[in-house]
Amino acid sequence: MNASVVMPLSGVARRLITDAIIDEPQAQQALQEASQQNLSLVSYLVQNGIADGSLIANAIADEFGSPLLDVSALSNDSLPSELVDPKLIRMHHALPLFKRGNRLFIGVSDPTNLRAQDEIKFHTGLSTEAILVEEGALSAGIAKYLDDEEAAFGNKLANLDDAGLEDLDIEAVDEDGADQEVSSDVDDTPIVRFVNKVLIDAIKGGASDIHFEPYEKTYRVRFRTDGILHEVTRPPNNLAPRLAARLKVMSQMDISERRVPQDGRIKMKLSKTRAIDFRVNTLPTLYGEKIVLRILDPSSAQMGIDALGYEEDQKKLFLDAMHEPQGMILVTGPTGSGKTVSLYTGLNILNTTERNISSAEDPVEINMEGINQVHVSNKVGLTFSQALRAFLRQDPDVIMVGEIRDLETAEIAIKAAQTGHMVMSTLHTNSAAETITRLLNMGIPAFNVATSVSLVIAQRLARRLCDHCAEPADLPRETLLAEGYDEDDIEVAQIRRPVGCDKCNGGYKGRVGIYEVVRITPQLQRIIMEGGNSMVLAEAAEQAGFNNLRKSGLRKAAMGLTSLEEVNRVTKD
Repeated sequence: MNASVVMPLSGVARRLITDAIIDEPQAQQALQEASQQNLSLVSYLVQNGIADGSLIANAIADEFGSPLLDVSALSNDSLPSELVDPKLIRMHHALPLFKRGNRLFIGVSDPTNLRAQDEIKFHTGLSTEAILVEEGALSAGIAKYLDDEEAAFGNKLANLDDAGLEDLDIEAVDEDGADQEVSSDVDDTPIVRFVNKVLIDAIKGGASDIHFEPYEKTYRVRFRTDGILHEVTRPPNNLAPRLAARLKVMSQMDISERRVPQDGRIKMKLSKTRAIDFRVNTLPTLYGEKIVLRILDPSSAQMGIDALGYEEDQKKLFLDAMHEPQGMILVTGPTGSGKTVSLYTGLNILNTTERNISSAEDPVEINMEGINQVHVSNKVGLTFSQALRAFLRQDPDVIMVGEIRDLETAEIAIKAAQTGHMVMSTLHTNSAAETITRLLNMGIPAFNVATSVSLVIAQRLARRLCDHCAEPADLPRETLLAEGYDEDDIEVAQIRRPVGCDKCNGGYKGRVGIYEVVRITPQLQRIIMEGGNSMVLAEAAEQAGFNNLRKSGLRKAAMGLTSLEEVNRVTKD
């Protein structure tokens, strides 16, 4: 959003200016930034330390004649549970307080946020009434309320005994997205319990994928955790057909067909508000069917941009590009580099009632309310390009294309970006510069690429060092210079190395994003139209101040977030 745009001042903003809590330029900038980040003015001011939350709350209470409630005096046991979807609580920063008859009272820090009241009213069927709460206390109350729900979910996982493994609420999801009860064609209780235990263990361990693999004399199950595969168990080899049959029944596949790959989905409901989806694929191999399950956790789409690991300047570039009225944002990287989560995070920020958002995906990995998601299927002739053509006849504001794979899709996406739409998509390339040359090599005219692409993000995921056991790495200055650090970096670097403990996997726990975020500047546009190759583009981007993946990775290691070994693993070609 252009910094020169004058935002209309709300009643809250005017009162804060009158009380000298903020001045008018601060109010204008805060309103613009809050709008970009999908926050209320009050939340933005307090979260960024611009104004004191208690002063704001008292001013608002006086302005609107609203009583101020101290939510710290309320216990979580007294708050209504399971009435409001946690996604709505996070999205609108509103806390359910109590219910009286057909009226639900919700705590907010900005009583002028009528959208929160309207959407909660729509989803719950209850009349809503806002009660003013100081922003800091509200944030703490929401965190505690949601943590209790997460704790209940975690307790259910932790306390599942062998008997409970037979009674998990598991459903298949058909191609139309409808839930189907899993039939009991494979009536084999030990197999049912074993498969359910593997799924639960994978969720507990934070795995992203589960591999069931048959070989001539052995059978193994592996989890991919923090991007690395490791073996977890070796069941008897003669169980391979029964395990495959059970998994195929769970995902509504044809258990009699073993010669061709099949796709399916499983939904495991672990609470009224929390479900985990599994995307299932079978592959006929020499000694039976290998089955891989991708774990799809909807909460990953609600992480928020701050949790992804963008540096401040990179985050600003991303947010600014997303809030432009038109253009194309491309996210690039190898499989498993977190492209989908980046796109979903962007869509979640843009997902407001004022925007019409449509996405074409193969497959739809995470369902997002408010976004029109289309499952691309070549079997029925629904391709990315066909979906895109349909989107353009549906009055879109934002379009997401899961992947640009061919010239036809690229041409339609470019056209959409040039005609007043924000387009987000992915490509499988190694760097931002290579993304531009890939589009040119597909056959897109250089002028169209230069004028439609506004931002390119190349990314990788590195394993995050465990905070409990990581220790300082004593590396010679010469080694650090050879890795790419300069003298100033070495003076302040806090490089650590993995050790390993009972709280992590070999010294690592979780992952951190490493990004190259390049805005297509007028200079880069000229280079593209002049036919410059990826090396020329990369050099120009670096001169313009955009860090490449290697430099971004070295900064993450210097901050002690990951190790140099991890940076080398994910950024060296």
